[in-house]
Amino acid sequence: MNLQLFFKAPPEINGLHESALGNSIKQLNDPGLDITKTDIAIVGLTDNRGTRVNVGVSSAADRIREKFYRLKRSSNTYRLADLGNLQNGENHEDTAERLREVCEHLLAAKVIPIIIGGTHDFALPQYLAYESKKDLISVLNVDAKLDVEEEGDANETFLSRLITHQPNFMFSYNHLAHQSYLVEAGALTALDKLYFEALRLGELREKFAHAEPIVRMANMMTFDITAIRAADATGNAAAQPFGLTGEEACQLMWYAGMNEKMSSVSIAEYNPDLDDQHYSTGAIISTMIWYFIEGFYNRKDTGQFNSDQYTKYTVSFEGTDDTMTFFKSKLTEKWWMLVNYGENFMDRAYIPCSYEDYTTATHGDFPERWIKAQGKLI
Repeated sequence: MNLQLFFKAPPEINGLHESALGNSIKQLNDPGLDITKTDIAIVGLTDNRGTRVNVGVSSAADRIREKFYRLKRSSNTYRLADLGNLQNGENHEDTAERLREVCEHLLAAKVIPIIIGGTHDFALPQYLAYESKKDLISVLNVDAKLDVEEEGDANETFLSRLITHQPNFMFSYNHLAHQSYLVEAGALTALDKLYFEALRLGELREKFAHAEPIVRMANMMTFDITAIRAADATGNAAAQPFGLTGEEACQLMWYAGMNEKMSSVSIAEYNPDLDDQHYSTGAIISTMIWYFIEGFYNRKDTGQFNSDQYTKYTVSFEGTDDTMTFFKSKLTEKWWMLVNYGENFMDRAYIPCSYEDYTTATHGDFPERWIKAQGKLI
């Protein structure tokens, strides 16, 4: 694929300090760029035809770059590229198809696309890019709402199409930071019947670390900044008075970057026209991207659970022949549980979990996460 046919170069950002991260980012028209030797690529979107009320999203990608490029480099050795802004198609669906093709190409090259700008419905082509991989994937959505409306703009209705797409290659859909008064009860009930996890804002606040295994489950992440409270992120037509703080949004992105399975990320619905004079929302999003990249370059877990890098724990249930097997990483102290769902040795899955799941099993109960995994696998 000739990526230069798909993209328009973003405006040049001048006055970068010597230590600025932007100096470590190669542009698509850079003759020294080899996409196969790149770890992460920024993809900008300017199509605003998925909404009638948040049309300022068309300028989001370039405004985010203004902030992101000026952040400081760490000691990591970066292999980053900025492909520019995707050329819009004749209609919204054409742009979505172009994004799917680009993401599919990047995934095949083992490059993580970070998609910035545009409306949240572009998470659908992001998801469809995985169809050719022939693997089941897990989707993580961070949003104050569930975009499953029967009527409305594309960014309000796309989630139903994503979840019900055929052929079905979704292992799980998980949702973080929704606010119950913005979500129809029937939608949450439907997710529960499909054995999907949804952690509302209040539950997330009780113990933020509970989100980490859910993030670690995902192959792709999509983040609607409506999930961030208006005091921190005014640049959104649907901004809410309650929500995640900017720091919490960055923490989720750190979890995502550390996740060895995470292979694409999108951040949508930023409208610079509604931001404050300092473009603080753009600054938060740029910092979120920074934390994802730093998390990526600090990945440690190998997933080789039979190696000496993991400690194995077997839990027996009194009065039965049932057992559960857990693994704990010696490097990161993260936990996984083994779920067997068939008679063959290969019918097994390693599900991210928490220490609380392990202690639940030691007290004689099957963790809810294990029960939901069984429901999805059998």
